Amino acid sequence: MQTAMQSLGDFLRARRLRLDPAAFGFMAGRRRTPGLRREEVAQLASISPAWYTWLEQGRGGAPSREVLNRIASGLRLTSPEREHLFILAFGHPPETQFTLSADITPRLQRVLDAFSIPAIVKTITWDVIAWNRAAACVLTDYSRLPAAERNVLRRLFTDPQMRRAQDDWQAIARLVVNAFRADVARAGTSPETHNLIDELSRQSPEFDAWWRSNDIASHGEGVKRIYHPQAGAIDLEFSTFAVEGRPDLAMLVFNPATEESRQKIEAQVVLTGKKDGN
Repeated sequence: MQTAMQSLGDFLRARRLRLDPAAFGFMAGRRRTPGLRREEVAQLASISPAWYTWLEQGRGGAPSREVLNRIASGLRLTSPEREHLFILAFGHPPETQFTLSADITPRLQRVLDAFSIPAIVKTITWDVIAWNRAAACVLTDYSRLPAAERNVLRRLFTDPQMRRAQDDWQAIARLVVNAFRADVARAGTSPETHNLIDELSRQSPEFDAWWRSNDIASHGEGVKRIYHPQAGAIDLEFSTFAVEGRPDLAMLVFNPATEESRQKIEAQVVLTGKKDGN
């Protein structure tokens, strides 16, 4: 398992290699590798080239916050990337360490049930631990799946039916991987996350490649289209909400993006209710 400093070095190197030297005023010329040179990043951050080289090699210990800020500015990191960089360098104080748990309160389940649109609660390992009736009708009836198969990542990368249901599987799957990386960084690597990463890296070349890319993203909100076996195409706007007092959990709410999609969701919930005798 990688150390925190090795992960920090890998992230810095991945970001450096993606930058265009000309955009920073450096001559492109003949370069053995793409991106900026280490000494160029050191120049942008006003630090020693040797010190920056040690950082990428996972040596020398964590830099100060001031130095890390200068490196982030020099690399022109986005806000999520800067947050990820600091998390890799400094970790979490004990009070922010997350504990994985599949338990939710009855009150939180009642909140889910109050929605007429699909809503789920997931853990930082993207296990779905709670859902409402609309989610079961439109997304997946998680009650019919064993607990181990209720993982969004595992289903995205190993279930052909889940892949076919996504209008743009590649974009959605990559976004989830990048958001999962942010979740892992915030929570700290655990045996559960380590095992899941190893499992998916072995089973899916796409996951393995995207995980190695060191990209980072937020899964706060967005739009996606899914294909329901009975209702056809459904356009959804998804939004993510924190669960107060449970930093290990997040609630995802899927709002219909069009009136047609809203009608399809309502019809599917009614149809499923009739089949179940409700």
